[in-house]
Amino acid sequence: MLNLKSLGVACALSTTALVGCSSSADLKNTMSPTHAKAPTLQSHHWQLQQALTAQGTADKQWQVPASANSPTRAIGLRFSPDHIVSVDRLCNLISGGYRTQGDQMQIERLASTMMACGNTDLMQLEKNVAQQLSNVSTWKITDGAPPILELNFKSGAKWQFKGQPTSETLYGQSERIFLEVAPQKVACNHPLIPNAQCLQVRELKYNEQGLKQSTGTWENFYGTIEGYTHQAGVRNVLRIKRFTRPEPAPADASKYVYILDMTVESETVR
Repeated sequence: MLNLKSLGVACALSTTALVGCSSSADLKNTMSPTHAKAPTLQSHHWQLQQALTAQGTADKQWQVPASANSPTRAIGLRFSPDHIVSVDRLCNLISGGYRTQGDQMQIERLASTMMACGNTDLMQLEKNVAQQLSNVSTWKITDGAPPILELNFKSGAKWQFKGQPTSETLYGQSERIFLEVAPQKVACNHPLIPNAQCLQVRELKYNEQGLKQSTGTWENFYGTIEGYTHQAGVRNVLRIKRFTRPEPAPADASKYVYILDMTVESETVR
């Protein structure tokens, strides 16, 4: 019996994941940035560290409520080079346009995906976050370890975010590939891991219209895909950012770093 849920290859082929095309990657970076440039809005992912009222007191209303499946977490912001800001770590993905001029910032045309969250507090928080971001007035980044982004609002309130370098900041430009992951892992030979179990993957290629052009052969995947957790019995098609690992790389490491960009298709096989 097959239970098929697909987000659509056409969406996956687009350059930027906007409304209706949410990213599933909550990236865990394991390297330190090697660049010497000052941090920018686009060079880091920003995680809310502190929210303050106009009177300078802590404002707890912006904390994402815990649920049975998720602990308390912080709101995240991502600023793309094509002037799209995305809010993640909620239930739906909120995104819209942003403009800056000096220390002035304007965020507009915010929209959200329409996934039902089953948590009324979280749904209300999403609405409040979108409304608050529409009232941003100024911004600044304080360099440090980590850098801090401060957003100031027309009401006098402010949000402070800590930065984590993006994959592009750490590794440079990526290559986009699609990997189909088989439902079950298989036994494989690994020089460092006895009785190793590997993912089985094959590469898929699509044209610009989202039509499949070729399917590779199944092979063992010995590395890891950051942001992806395999569930036995589930076949997935993943959109991957593949980066070339900077030199020098560990002797037992792949020359590539694989980071999940989006789950295009998910199928439970019973």
